[in-house]
Amino acid sequence: MSDPRTAAVLDRTGLDALVQVLRGRGRTVVGPTVRDAAVVLAEITSADELPFGWGTETEAGRYRLVPRADGAAFAHTTGPQSWKAFLHPERERLWSADRTADGDLSVTGEPPAQPSYAFLGVRPCDLRAIAIQDRVLAGGRYRDDGYAARRTGAFLVAVECTEPGATCFCVSMGGGPGADEGFDLALTEVVDGAGHRFLVRAGSNAGEAVLAEVPHRSADGRTSAAARDAVAAARERMGRTMPPVDLRALLGESLTADRWDVVAERCLTCGNCTMVCPTCFCTTTEEVTDLTGTHAERWQRWDSCFDLDFSRLHEGPVRSLGRSRYRQWLTHKLSTWYEQFGSSGCVGCGRCITWCPVGIDITEEAAALDEERAARSRHETHEETHR
Repeated sequence: MSDPRTAAVLDRTGLDALVQVLRGRGRTVVGPTVRDAAVVLAEITSADELPFGWGTETEAGRYRLVPRADGAAFAHTTGPQSWKAFLHPERERLWSADRTADGDLSVTGEPPAQPSYAFLGVRPCDLRAIAIQDRVLAGGRYRDDGYAARRTGAFLVAVECTEPGATCFCVSMGGGPGADEGFDLALTEVVDGAGHRFLVRAGSNAGEAVLAEVPHRSADGRTSAAARDAVAAARERMGRTMPPVDLRALLGESLTADRWDVVAERCLTCGNCTMVCPTCFCTTTEEVTDLTGTHAERWQRWDSCFDLDFSRLHEGPVRSLGRSRYRQWLTHKLSTWYEQFGSSGCVGCGRCITWCPVGIDITEEAAALDEERAARSRHETHEETHR
């Protein structure tokens, strides 16, 4: 955690000044804003575009905007997007090729785009998701140069959670509503009898330098205590929880569980869960040509393990059943991710629950697998006892 001596307080004017300082440094500021009946991430030019006075209600397969009387800007839960959409974009050109008049072929690589992003409003679960994608896309065997370029230049302004949603379960995944590392600045919103303000902490030298240019006052005891208490209270109000077991072992021991058939009866294999997940990173490539046949391009785009063609080999898809595709996703996310990247692939943001059209709940599925494993163990013990 950053040195507490760097803590300060911004009012709403100071929050807008932060946006302007970042823009003045040539950064594209991206933050939450209201559009299409949801809180979405988009470029903003003023703090006035933040969702002041809006909260959200979430449940499995349900998301609604609701007005708030306190005018809070960050009292909503995560929306359908994550910062993955900017660091690991949905579609990206890799190279283009042209055939000249004399028949020669010229191939031109696409230099990675290097926008100077400032992300305002990064939740602690998304900070963890970004760290996971850093390991996968910037630090692994198969480095994605485009991701690495965009990530290196990104300035992260975290916002601690004080209003967890009904589908949030970050605490049971080893995280929480507080931001401890991985940010340049961290804000905690406080609205009480003393007014509407934001406790801000610097987490890097770059954060210190930006904060120095923003009008602020020293942190006072009342604001610091209110911020600390709000985050602590949020930790106790998670809407969901994973079963308190070794999920890695649970999934490894449940490959033949009957529960996969139960969830397969509901799952549409639409891939919504992978699209909204802040850590899912699978892609495919496709080539396109113009009508003359003299120009071609290769594009990388998001793909999903729920896509029937994702595992297609020369004789057909390896995972042809929805049962096997859902099992692949959940087992990789909660178990085999460790073998590849040293951690779980889930941060407990709850997006996959909220945005599943049939309301499949990853925490409910994990609990059901645990119950089935326990029942199987009891049965085996009984059989052994009576031999």
